[in-house]
Amino acid sequence: MSDPVTAPVRPSSARFTIGVSLKMYFSHARTLAWSTEVAEIARRHPAVRRGVVDLFVVPTFPSLVPVQEALAGTSVRLGAQDLATDDSGAFTGEVSGAELAEIGCTLAEIGHAERRTLFHEDDAVVAAKTAAALRHGITPLLCVGEADETSPALAALEVTQQIDLALAAADEAGFLGPLVVAYEPLWAIGAPVPASAGHITAVVAAVEDHLAGLPDRAGSRVIYGGSAGPGLLTGLGGQVRGLFLGRFAHDASAVERILDEALALDESLALDETSALDETSAADAARRDGATS
Repeated sequence: MSDPVTAPVRPSSARFTIGVSLKMYFSHARTLAWSTEVAEIARRHPAVRRGVVDLFVVPTFPSLVPVQEALAGTSVRLGAQDLATDDSGAFTGEVSGAELAEIGCTLAEIGHAERRTLFHEDDAVVAAKTAAALRHGITPLLCVGEADETSPALAALEVTQQIDLALAAADEAGFLGPLVVAYEPLWAIGAPVPASAGHITAVVAAVEDHLAGLPDRAGSRVIYGGSAGPGLLTGLGGQVRGLFLGRFAHDASAVERILDEALALDESLALDETSALDETSAADAARRDGATS
């Protein structure tokens, strides 16, 4: 292991974070065509241009460099679907965090259920990869979720334990930086519909409270994945700060529809915040008047 070599990416100030993983569904040509279309959307869409949405894409390894080129001139962030636990050496087929940072990746997906199930990655591997990402200033896109459908309280307990285990190696080494936590209940991945809004918002709120108690992870964000698609962000009413999309975003127009939702929600929430501030100011003024009369 080496010492930290890169400062962590600054936390996003955007109201929402929206990301798409392409997994291994597209050909190289289709990946580039899709990425070019998303870049064009990002260049013109007010949700991205105004900083309402922090948008990221996670293509396959061979596509990273040309996708980065397609995204030039936009604020869209580039993520990798995996990274190695080590920075260099005889690790055939692996890609290090050092190299990912070098080519412009600012996120790396870690802990996805498919990596755990198909490639037998356990908590120790997830922790080592989380540390490797933070060591190079890459934000871990940490995937967590309960295996079986259960109550929000039990789900939140299981998920926060997963987060703590994933951070064990980074905490021990003193690697700082925020996370993007993708809450993806395993029972909802690949399902026709996502988890219920009530379940999602309750678990996400509990995870946010947990992360707020970790000063080394200041600026972390929790988003929802697991059969997420157009309509869900609106259905969550602004109570969840973003979505991690998969197959429902294979048509780039779906990404644009979700950006439309984010923009509308931002405008609605801003009005609510202004109204609440006005009410507070009026109440304070009334108390001052009462005290002086």
